[in-house]
Amino acid sequence: MQNFDSDPEFSASLSLQEARENLHTMTNESTPHESPLGKPASYDGAYDPSLLFPILRATTREEFNLGKTTPFFGIDIWNAYELSWLNMRGKPQVALLSVTVPADSPNIVESKSFKLYINSFSQTKVGGPEAMIELLRADLSAAFGAFVSVSLTPQDAFATLALGEMEGLLLDRLDIDADEYSPNASLLRTITEEPPVEEKLVSHLLRTNCPVTGQPDWASVQIHYVGFAINQEYLLKYLISLRTHNGFHEQCIERIFMDILTQCKPTKLAVYGRFTRRGGVDINPWRTNFTIGGRPSNARNARQ
Repeated sequence: MQNFDSDPEFSASLSLQEARENLHTMTNESTPHESPLGKPASYDGAYDPSLLFPILRATTREEFNLGKTTPFFGIDIWNAYELSWLNMRGKPQVALLSVTVPADSPNIVESKSFKLYINSFSQTKVGGPEAMIELLRADLSAAFGAFVSVSLTPQDAFATLALGEMEGLLLDRLDIDADEYSPNASLLRTITEEPPVEEKLVSHLLRTNCPVTGQPDWASVQIHYVGFAINQEYLLKYLISLRTHNGFHEQCIERIFMDILTQCKPTKLAVYGRFTRRGGVDINPWRTNFTIGGRPSNARNARQ
């Protein structure tokens, strides 16, 4: 895959200092209900970093009683498919955007505000893809409260991108009865009569809901663990029980991680969610308590 890297010799139509100054003041009082979610929005096409709406991660982690130290680390991978801007001669440019955010950043960014921000470039002249990367990195790092990595895939490299499904044994093959559709961690159980195992399990049946609008979010999830074997039928029932749960993507994957860690007590655990895109953006959180030799693949699956 061809990606543009940042080059300080290129310049945007707005300086990075101006971008930082334009970014609105972020307060601890920012809540999802104050965000653009569920509200009419205008797409003026004028660059505006103040559209980004941060929300404290700590707010979404309160139900787990997590302090500053969490039993996991990881990243959130954002992919945006509708990024466009004008070159200095006024010709539209397009590229695919990928942003990697550390899971220990102070904030998440509300996804609709992210989409509004991306669309604010549509009538903005930028002095090249490298300048665009620098501008995106500055704005998004300010909003998330931590350094984020940014890459662009130009249109002449689109053909190099391939689909890829998550590795693992498919839980959805199991012919089960399911009748619980509210989160129920007590469904999780292990098989302690047998030696510990290492395995990867995958399901495409995860469905949760936006905590503000109630709109459904669909995802595939991979669970990689070492420990006593998790009962696969009950694990699938547990994932299905999240079907009416309201939560942001990041919070939902962290909930799955914490429920499995608490109930099944694996010595190693990683949970990766690949959510389908909405409004041209998909968000893919990965949480783990062990090193797997690198970050997970950002290959788009068939539903993305």
